[in-house]
Amino acid sequence: MKTIPRCMSTQHPDNASIPFFASGSALVGEDEIREAYYAFSHLGCDEQMWDVEGKEIDTYVVKKLLSYYPEYFHENVLGEDLRITLRVPNPTVEKTEGKILLETLESIPRSYDAAQLFYKRDVPPIFEVILPMATSACCIDRIYRYYADHIIGRQHERFRCGDITIAEWIGEFAPSRIQVIPLFEDVETMLKADEIVADYLADKEIKDQRVFLARSDTAMNFGLVPAALANKIALAKLDTLSRQSGVRIHPILGMGSAPFRGGLSPRTAERVGREYPSVPTFSIQSAFKFDYPIDEVRPACRYLRERDIGPAVPVDVEQAESIIQRYSATYQHHLIELAPHINRMAKYIPARRARKLHVGLFGYSREVGEITLPRAISFTCALYSLGFPPELIAFEELSKDDLAFMLNIYPSFGAKIQDALCFTDLDSPFMTHALRAALDRSGLQYETNEEHLAIVQRIRRELQQGDSAHITDMLVRAALIRRFLG
Repeated sequence: MKTIPRCMSTQHPDNASIPFFASGSALVGEDEIREAYYAFSHLGCDEQMWDVEGKEIDTYVVKKLLSYYPEYFHENVLGEDLRITLRVPNPTVEKTEGKILLETLESIPRSYDAAQLFYKRDVPPIFEVILPMATSACCIDRIYRYYADHIIGRQHERFRCGDITIAEWIGEFAPSRIQVIPLFEDVETMLKADEIVADYLADKEIKDQRVFLARSDTAMNFGLVPAALANKIALAKLDTLSRQSGVRIHPILGMGSAPFRGGLSPRTAERVGREYPSVPTFSIQSAFKFDYPIDEVRPACRYLRERDIGPAVPVDVEQAESIIQRYSATYQHHLIELAPHINRMAKYIPARRARKLHVGLFGYSREVGEITLPRAISFTCALYSLGFPPELIAFEELSKDDLAFMLNIYPSFGAKIQDALCFTDLDSPFMTHALRAALDRSGLQYETNEEHLAIVQRIRRELQQGDSAHITDMLVRAALIRRFLG
């Protein structure tokens, strides 16, 4: 394994601002090629996640980057200094997207050929893929073996007895192996991520393994507190697995700028880095890249690239799991009441990326129990636009001891709630007496952003009156104040 990247630029559409190089309000096609170059050359990211899940794909990203920006990539080698990492569909869950996985894996040797021609030497520009919604070692292993056996292995087959091999006909296929990075997205699998990874590694000679832990969908499905605790438990268990197995495990933590989705922005990078000492790689999502001045983004990326990595924070798993169970139940109960309001508001949220429209778990809506909700970014944006940030949902479930535990194991928890309260309308119809009392007991101090408050109150008023003409514009104005869409 080459040097582990630290700043993974991603295509999560959580930005309120439109980047200067965009051809329209939603990034599409060639915009994302320019974005990858910009993230590398101007912001200091050292990895670009190339998402082929849920959108039209461009499997020529390597060829285009090398063709459009040859001087830069001669000095900054793809596959060595910089990384392109593909996020592929998971056929176990996304049946209609399954064949896109095969198409994407087929593109890896073609990207290798483009890089070999460009660099005049063997350098695989892509040798890792991210598998979302991983729930078992089996589904990770299938990707690994399909590539090795059916893409690389077939090159040695002959068309018929006495004829040439496929490799002799069209050239050899490389790289010979790829690494598969499991992305764990729900609490149940995150709590046993170490067992799944251990099972996957059992029959392989792998010295370095990256593991991706999600935050957004976990928070949307279970709440801020369970998502944060599940991350902490998984990191501690993966740290133990690494020591016991001898395999170097390199976690990736997916975090957006909204506190609910992780709270990683240029202004919180040092705090997040200290809070997750065992995590080498963080996702640098669109709000981080485009909603802050570049002279704040660059130093933040530099800090994340240069910080020291240490052991994970130990966790009292029994106490953490007790909080997860209680909090999740209360959170999901509230979601049933909030869902109609969230879905109504989500219709006005502008797209920041071109995405296919799907239904259910294989697309860009999410099912929680018997209700269907928009994806995490739109979910978060909808609630902020209603003056009721999702960080507050089920906060009243935390006892005094629970809150003390959270502040100890997750020191920025108080700051995240305070940040959310700045954008809260205390007169919102969703603010219950129990929640208000719990917030008062917490002693958390904050200052309401009056400009944001005036906008969300107007949004709510015009929704009630059936006047929707200006809601999207107001929603974006509020997002620009927060510095994230959702």
